[in-house]
Amino acid sequence: MADPVLLVAATLVLGVGTLAFRLAGPVLRARVELTARAERLMATSAVVLLTAVVATAALIADGGFAGYARPAGVLVGGVLAWRKAPFVVVVLAAAGTAAGLRLLGVP
Repeated sequence: MADPVLLVAATLVLGVGTLAFRLAGPVLRARVELTARAERLMATSAVVLLTAVVATAALIADGGFAGYARPAGVLVGGVLAWRKAPFVVVVLAAAGTAAGLRLLGVP
């Protein structure tokens, strides 16, 4: 069992670090000039990182393949989000697809 004082201290350090990191963007934006190429690369890297997180969460569960129902639900949600469907529709359709496939016996 961890020491409660250590947990509080760690939480405070993480909170202050997060706040400092978030404030650094607006503060440094006025002082640092990025090239157009660097801005494009950062935007692209954000998309690549988000795609990797989604793919990992959709395809892997407990160190192995998550089955076909979860990726199918993510795919349906992704297509609806891309088509600019309302958020509630995206979530319900994705969850409904995964649940429906599992109900039919698809892992």
